[in-house]
Amino acid sequence: MTSSILITGCSTGIGRHCAFALHKAGHNVVASCRKQHDVDALQAEGLQCVQLDLTDTDSIHQGLEQALKLTGGKLDVLFNNGAYGQAGALEDLPTQALREQFETNVFGWHELTKAVIPIMLKQGNGKIVQNSSVLGLVAMKYRGAYNASKFALEGYTDTLRLELMNTPIHVCLIEPGPIESHFRENAKKAFEKYINVDNSRHIKNYHKTLERLGKSSPSNKFTLTSEAVLRPLLHIIGSDKPKARYFVTQPTYIFGFLRRILPSSLLDRLLNKSD
Repeated sequence: MTSSILITGCSTGIGRHCAFALHKAGHNVVASCRKQHDVDALQAEGLQCVQLDLTDTDSIHQGLEQALKLTGGKLDVLFNNGAYGQAGALEDLPTQALREQFETNVFGWHELTKAVIPIMLKQGNGKIVQNSSVLGLVAMKYRGAYNASKFALEGYTDTLRLELMNTPIHVCLIEPGPIESHFRENAKKAFEKYINVDNSRHIKNYHKTLERLGKSSPSNKFTLTSEAVLRPLLHIIGSDKPKARYFVTQPTYIFGFLRRILPSSLLDRLLNKSD
């Protein structure tokens, strides 16, 4: 059955791959990007695309309005995906960096989700899919802003699922570990924007961080392609009773399990070994 689907963060990576794959499968897909030149590029490749900047309330509502025109006013699935990672030790992060991280990764998602819920209630069906992260389950050092945003998203989504339990709207989380994308490239830009490496007590580790973020090839042997996220998304779209959570990649399964069984002190020691 054909579904109308809005996806955020489609300029690269998971969002782009899922948008094209779902379009090819016959769904009425509307992709969205923050920058107009990315919108133009996707449209040139045959994809319906609107501009939607998650840090701009007006842009969010204008983007949704344009998307609804393309779907005839119906929206079966919202895939909240647009996000980035702000690297750096929390003690070195200016509060503005944390605000910007939450503006994109949490507040923008809330604004869009809040606008979509009445539409789905009125039409009598809908699925809200949140692309979270293994770092919404466990924390890793020098990723504090991103960890915090994904932990917030986990709590937000669990609450939303409870509040919509007696409605025709399903709420699901996808929990990827490392996925091939431009995530590291964008994280490096955010890191360099806000972190003064030479004036930090973390200078040695920061050089390792910059090396990791600067690699063009995957830095983790467990890294999968965006296809790994498409599979659970397809299951959610096609299921009458989708699951609340879908783990993706081996690290997510491992840390999801270890978080349940290990005392915090042991889990901290294990996570502290991660770069």
